[in-house]
Amino acid sequence: MVAGESDNICLFDALHQGGGLRGSLREDKVAVVNLETRLAKFSDHWAPKIVARFNGHDVMVVKLQGEFVWHSHADTDDFFLVLKGNLTIQLRDGDVHLGSGDLYIVPKGVEHRPVAAEEVHLLLLEPTGTPNTGDPATAAVKESI
Repeated sequence: MVAGESDNICLFDALHQGGGLRGSLREDKVAVVNLETRLAKFSDHWAPKIVARFNGHDVMVVKLQGEFVWHSHADTDDFFLVLKGNLTIQLRDGDVHLGSGDLYIVPKGVEHRPVAAEEVHLLLLEPTGTPNTGDPATAAVKESI
């Protein structure tokens, strides 16, 4: 098997158009996605970028700095995996502190606010179409990179 291939269905069709692949890619194979490379492609904060899709979910990277808005997600949990830096997730009943390599899932319906004193890099996983603010009217547009 060539690096960048497995026996799974292709996860991210935009890779066919934008590069970022290692090894060869056939239509029925998975592309290798390097998260550091993807994170290096942008500098804006609070704007999730889709790097892969699977089973109706978006796999995203995002850079955070400062305070986000208080929000909740009525229909889904909120998955946070810290790749770099330190993140505080404020909850109405206390704070959760995360460092590099830490994973935390905010249960659906729980109001929360991510806060990053310095830049943080995250991996997010959520059902496709989930607004990052919990409200489609105020949510960031998620682009694929």
